[in-house]
Amino acid sequence: MKKTFIYFIAGCFALCSCNKNPLDITPDGRITFDDVFKNEIQTESFVNTIYAKIPTYFFNYNNYGFLAGITDEAQEVRNTFIGGMALQWQNGGLTPSSNPLGGMLDYSVWWQGIGHANLFLSYIDNATIKDGAKKSRLKAEVQLLRAFFYWELVKQYGPMPAIDKPFDAAFSYGSLKRPAFADVIAFIVQDCDAVIANQDVPLRITNVAERGRFPKAVAYAIKTQALLFNASPLWNPGNDAAKWAAAAQAGKEAVQALTVQGDYKLFADYGQYFLKTQDLGANIRDLETIHEIPAPAGVFSVINTIPTNGRLIGTSAGACPSQELIDSYEMKATGEPAILGYSDNEHLHPIINAASGYDETKPYEGRDPRFYATTWYNGAHYGMIAGIDHSVETFIGGLDQMIPQVQFTNTRTGYYLRKFYDPLIPANQLVQECRWKKFRLAEIYLNYAEAENEANGPALAYEPVNIVRRRAGMPDLPAGLNKDQMRERIRRERRVEFAYEEHRFWDVRRWKILSETDKLVTGMEIRKQPNGSFTYTRFVTERRASGWQDKYLLFPIPIGETNLIPDFAANQNPGW
Repeated sequence: MKKTFIYFIAGCFALCSCNKNPLDITPDGRITFDDVFKNEIQTESFVNTIYAKIPTYFFNYNNYGFLAGITDEAQEVRNTFIGGMALQWQNGGLTPSSNPLGGMLDYSVWWQGIGHANLFLSYIDNATIKDGAKKSRLKAEVQLLRAFFYWELVKQYGPMPAIDKPFDAAFSYGSLKRPAFADVIAFIVQDCDAVIANQDVPLRITNVAERGRFPKAVAYAIKTQALLFNASPLWNPGNDAAKWAAAAQAGKEAVQALTVQGDYKLFADYGQYFLKTQDLGANIRDLETIHEIPAPAGVFSVINTIPTNGRLIGTSAGACPSQELIDSYEMKATGEPAILGYSDNEHLHPIINAASGYDETKPYEGRDPRFYATTWYNGAHYGMIAGIDHSVETFIGGLDQMIPQVQFTNTRTGYYLRKFYDPLIPANQLVQECRWKKFRLAEIYLNYAEAENEANGPALAYEPVNIVRRRAGMPDLPAGLNKDQMRERIRRERRVEFAYEEHRFWDVRRWKILSETDKLVTGMEIRKQPNGSFTYTRFVTERRASGWQDKYLLFPIPIGETNLIPDFAANQNPGW
């Protein structure tokens, strides 16, 4: 396995070698890297090839799966596609030679991006670009791309050697050692800081022609996220206060840099925010998005949708929200959690917060507005379908009823995903306008709040959390919370604010609570009574394969270990 990885790294960086060999020929139609960097257009084109290494995320995992489907946020409709990501994951498909996320979040993608970035950076200072500011900006963007690829790599696979230059032909790959996690984070932060200090990089992208390029704000996003992970229990088992302080300071600086002059601010309507691509130009309405993946929704408009009125709207129920996700939404009037937890391991007996105002007989009334923007639930108003005004019917016998483990068109949990999907656009027109928002301002606020609470207590953590809550129409957090209580509220806030946005998968791992959260997911069976009322019965809709909790827990590899391939089978991979 060690040799496999060494050969792989060698292959990734072979193109970076500056030494000549018999295969370095330039017949007609080929050019050397020296030629590339003598031409300004070709130099810019090379930057585009590096950007092309960024994955598309969203629903673009194996067979149109969502990452949410392998967390406690959702149950993916497992029979939708043979070999689907969720089915492989839950059945123990993660092995040293097979990764259900492969092709999207795969180490080869990240290493290729890093290799191309290092090659570019080794040439750019001597490149033929007359405009010094343009050259400076291109260099900074590639530094930021390198930081991005490194962060995505180590977030998943643990610390990797910090390599800042192309390898030469004589390099001994066997000399590479796994560093401390903090060391590679320092390398990532160093690149981010260089970009932040560069006056030639715009804070945000406003030109339509530059859609997809990294603005300076991405450096703040990566830095706050990386330092937050570095301070979290997974990588900070001794709870080193200095790590939390560094993460808090980075969060504070990011919030100030992005918001004081009004360059970034939260979009007014949480639900509408996810339905459109970011507008660019002189009068930008979406000032929340920091970076959006340019790829359009595409096939998303025919999955994760609902069957109704005797015909299918889309082709698959997709990743159906879990009851656990539904339970995490607070009550709007009181701002209090409706469900505090469960008194049993099956999650069938919720602990109801009497102070919240939650009514078990009317479970969907009065919840956090983000609940209504994220899920289609029984009774939700869908809108006009074929001239008929429709409200969702997930009760047994309803037009959108739950049909567990039978077919892939109907929900498994009693819920359908609404977030990202605009019901005003017919699914079969394939014109959904949403795009994946990789980084957005709300995350900066909550990254800062979490680190600030751990570093200095709740006092200054209140405001960033409350800013996010106010946009959603939720009351401020109650005064007088201690650090532990604030920690719980921030974690709950991240869960509902970032539902289906790929944060939950990583958060439960860095908090080291995976074994508490992902053993099973439940749904809600709803039956309509003759008098028009409904009864609600919780049930377990999916159990993860026996032993998976241990297999996918996170255990750091010893520092200095030469084997840089994650040893999944031996529980040695800190990124899963």
